[in-house]
Amino acid sequence: MACVPATLTAKLDAVAAAAADEARAALLAEVASDDVGEHLDARAEGDRVVTHLFACERAGYRGWRWSVTVARASRAKHVTVDEVVLIPGDEAIVAPAWVPYKERVQPGDLSPGDLLPVEEDDPRLVPTYSFGDDPLSPDDRAQVKAVAAEMFLGRVRTLSLEGRDQAAERWYDGNAGPGSPLAQAAHQQCTTCGFLLRLAGPLSEMFGVCANGNANDDGQVVSFDHGCGAHSEVTLTKRQRPPAMPGHVFDTVDDLEQF
Repeated sequence: MACVPATLTAKLDAVAAAAADEARAALLAEVASDDVGEHLDARAEGDRVVTHLFACERAGYRGWRWSVTVARASRAKHVTVDEVVLIPGDEAIVAPAWVPYKERVQPGDLSPGDLLPVEEDDPRLVPTYSFGDDPLSPDDRAQVKAVAAEMFLGRVRTLSLEGRDQAAERWYDGNAGPGSPLAQAAHQQCTTCGFLLRLAGPLSEMFGVCANGNANDDGQVVSFDHGCGAHSEVTLTKRQRPPAMPGHVFDTVDDLEQF
């Protein structure tokens, strides 16, 4: 049986760990003294390499730490400063992770005139027809598109299986699916509603379009097991109906007929 070596932890070098004053001096050479707080910790980074942490008192950087890394050569009695940086601590306020704009754009974000191009190799789309195996210039590709249009071949690209599956998952898991609060509170599902318009193609087995102008989902794609209170077959019980209007206290019509 092969032996797996245990993970080695760097040993804290005594000389480098005791060089807190040298680390503070190097830090004060870079930043104002009012920005530096107490010494917090000394951590071993490797053989004879230690990082000293100091509290950061700079306005707007609560929870951050000044990090000063020092190193000592073999048999040397003094340390050398490697770097001075500002790092976030556990309670530091940091910027959120960068998200590319294509992942940040949500439905409804586009304004009139905005353009949102897709990549040439977007996996959600596949070519409707081929340009051939040989590389073509932009003019040649434009000519092929013109011929395709004359032959009524339709769109240059169409939805791929991956794109269709992504759309189905997005619709089903969103507000148009069975898990939304509106659907959970509904007594009947869209599949039995007279306002449901059927789709064509593979997605017709799971989705339709709501055509009830009084419903929240009017004009939207909904799953068959979605639902809302505007179902075509909704009826009110006697207890749910508004109370009947009381009779007239004084019948002015009959009284007028006497004159």
